[in-house]
Amino acid sequence: MPRQLISLTINGREREVAVEPHWTLLETVREALDLTGSKEGCGTGDCGACTMSVDGRIVTSCLMLAPQVNGRQVTTIEGLQSNGSLDPVQQAFIDTGGLQCGYCIPGMIVAARNLIDDNPSPTLDQIREGLAGNLCRCTGYTKIYEAVELAAERIRGGA
Repeated sequence: MPRQLISLTINGREREVAVEPHWTLLETVREALDLTGSKEGCGTGDCGACTMSVDGRIVTSCLMLAPQVNGRQVTTIEGLQSNGSLDPVQQAFIDTGGLQCGYCIPGMIVAARNLIDDNPSPTLDQIREGLAGNLCRCTGYTKIYEAVELAAERIRGGA
């Protein structure tokens, strides 16, 4: 099958890329666009390591086909930083020790950022629910939840 040209805005930058119709969004981002922050953990949409935001909604990019993002806005972990500064969610994960090996963290941070964008004052139960699609094999999640609480506070202007 011939490659298909798609246009997308990725991390605020308009791009065109030729993709095979069977390529996933994750494959396209990592291989064709050389944005390697997002990881493939399971390849079945169960772990959340590949979480990205498409038009403001989180998706498991290992399951979404690249042609499905034609004309859409995609944000990866690389798109969260601004002017060389980490996003408050990224910084909070560092400050609280909410990361271990780091493999799940890009997807976890993208999901957390979307959660805070939708709900600037999430409760602990809402944080748990918002991150339920993201699995971490290294932690007991306590530090991750603390990171999201701290990030939300900082984004609201509390610190």
